[in-house]
Amino acid sequence: MSHEPIDSPTGWVARHVKSYAESGGTRGHLFHGAPRLLITTIGRRSGLPRRTALIYGRDGDRYLVVASNGGAADHPLWFHNLLARPQVKVQVGAEVFDAVAHLAAEDERLRLWETMTGIWPRYTGYQRETSRQIPIVIIERAGMPDLG
Repeated sequence: MSHEPIDSPTGWVARHVKSYAESGGTRGHLFHGAPRLLITTIGRRSGLPRRTALIYGRDGDRYLVVASNGGAADHPLWFHNLLARPQVKVQVGAEVFDAVAHLAAEDERLRLWETMTGIWPRYTGYQRETSRQIPIVIIERAGMPDLG
């Protein structure tokens, strides 16, 4: 599929994503003091690529993102898309790669939540504002050899 990604419908997010992508990651990687990556999912209904910027953390070679949706009652649309199709494209700074996303297992969720709230403390408030458990998504590069 050769479609250009559709950026977030939220104006400031779309501007941030465009600046990040067009600059090859030199603008927007650090945004309001937190590292951001770009993630492109495939729309579960449209089949079109959809791109947004998310705060990320690291756990070894894995990238972590939080489906907070600012504490809203519903999960963000990008999260629904990656549940339907976990193959994603990621840009971290200048590096672009294919990856696979999955939910953090319950047995590691608390540790990863602490990592992410250390990067963006507002996640704690977002969790208080909603009755849903805010998911943590783990993103791993596609095609990485299993060294275990």
